[in-house]
Amino acid sequence: MSTIELPDAVVARFEAEAARRGVAVDVLLADLAAGLPDLSAEENTELPSFVALGASTSGLGARDAEKMLADGFGR
Repeated sequence: MSTIELPDAVVARFEAEAARRGVAVDVLLADLAAGLPDLSAEENTELPSFVALGASTSGLGARDAEKMLADGFGR
């Protein structure tokens, strides 16, 4: 087990939430930590599903925005 130092206001919030849930603070923190993303490189190789959702097929990107605005988006 490890010890960390937190600001009193943060500790008070954890204690209040633990009391509201009827659990100990360490149980609350374990539950919160379980909801964090896994940081192991082997398991985190897939990109989130929203990546490339609006991918350009024209080859133009944000760096071309000023020119597209000036050209009226090809109108």
